Amino acid sequence: MTTPTTRDEPRLSVGQVAKRADVAVSALHFYETKGLIRSWRNAGNQRRFKKDVLRRIAVIKAAQKMGISLLEIQETLSKLPESRTPTKEDWASMSRFWQAKLDEKIAYMTRVRDMVDGCIGCGCLSMKSCPIYNPDDIVAKECNGAVILDQPERARAAKN
Repeated sequence: MTTPTTRDEPRLSVGQVAKRADVAVSALHFYETKGLIRSWRNAGNQRRFKKDVLRRIAVIKAAQKMGISLLEIQETLSKLPESRTPTKEDWASMSRFWQAKLDEKIAYMTRVRDMVDGCIGCGCLSMKSCPIYNPDDIVAKECNGAVILDQPERARAAKN
């Protein structure tokens, strides 16, 4: 671990960071245990943060609002050299990567919406017209788990 210079010396307390970032102190502790942020201890063994942690937390919160998991955020942030705070260029790169993830999630949710619509639209939840109905558990012969929504072709095969 490198020693910070006087200019970027860790000076913010956990309470100050929590207030400025609008997160709970417990969230900061959680982020730290997950390696998303880091702190230093002062001579009195009190946790202190560099000011740039505020930008890092802003990135975490923005990614979470987009539906990016903490694991995905952690993996992305861990690629930054020396765990530094993301720059504008880093954010552009991260957001492109996360946009691809969001496109996958949107495509999945669109499939779910389109397949469930048949059940919701009929009003009676008739198994004869439900697009995700799996008569006699046909899909189990090929694979395990809830796969019909992930693989719409299986739903069509199960109905025929």
